Amino acid sequence: MTVRPTGPILPPSNIQGNALMVVIAIMAFLACLTLGAVSMVRATAAGWQSQIAREITIQIKPDDGLDMDQALVKARDLALTFVGTKEGQIMDDEATARLLEPWLGTGLDLDELPVPRLVIITIDEANPPDFAAMRELLKTEVPQAFLDDHRTWVDRLVQMARTTVLIGSGVLVLVFTAMVMTVVFATRGALSGNRHIIEVLHFVGAEGSFVAQEFQKHFLKISLKGAAAGGLLAAALFSIAGFWQSRSLATPESDQAAALFGTFSIGPLGYLGIFATMIVIALLTTLTARLTVIRTIYEIDRIRSDPARTDGLPGD
Repeated sequence: MTVRPTGPILPPSNIQGNALMVVIAIMAFLACLTLGAVSMVRATAAGWQSQIAREITIQIKPDDGLDMDQALVKARDLALTFVGTKEGQIMDDEATARLLEPWLGTGLDLDELPVPRLVIITIDEANPPDFAAMRELLKTEVPQAFLDDHRTWVDRLVQMARTTVLIGSGVLVLVFTAMVMTVVFATRGALSGNRHIIEVLHFVGAEGSFVAQEFQKHFLKISLKGAAAGGLLAAALFSIAGFWQSRSLATPESDQAAALFGTFSIGPLGYLGIFATMIVIALLTTLTARLTVIRTIYEIDRIRSDPARTDGLPGD
């Protein structure tokens, strides 16, 4: 004697389930895309700030009777005597000519032009030197030297980075709020199409916990499929963009994209955030399904206890 296998209580695929899966996939894609973009902007802003903050520049203006080479070496050595400096580099004539090439063209003879010369000092970001004391010492020993610690640029960049990250975080909160509301209402809408199944199961004596568990499993599968589709699509988009950028280095398109957006790499934390978003969507859908089923069973019991009441019935 063989027992015929029983079919699933809920249909594995229907219009409501497929529509919910599409909605979840779209919202997961938008949420993960926003999360990755905010992570990328934060990392790019931090990189900009670090690149500017780790260097200072000593500019020496040409003057009559000034031995420029000797002044450059002296300024570098004086700067390196301070605690918090790592190394110093004197920009030679070729490097200086390359800096001026976009404005003055090629073939410059720096000996015939009163062009200032630069010394680049790398500093310790965690323990920067005393810029005021360094500036005073350079002014005394090399009067033609001017110390630029880029403080104005750093302050502006920090403010811009904070504002950009704040705006991105605000957009991320709005997207996640819209995602939560959309998933909740879409799940409740999909469950309303299966209300008759809940009623039948409850009328034949199935416990509420059993009915809720069956619906949880069903909607957990739907939400996992939708969230995985949207999250993986967003992750693939960032991976493809990063791969394209790495394969097209030193090209005008890549340089413009890097100058505007930085690198298209969101890092391990970004991908971890995408995975966490997928899990949150799945748990949110499952919890909504359970609460909706329990509420439906409660409404059914309330109506059965008082047949004169019709509130809670479909269409009311």
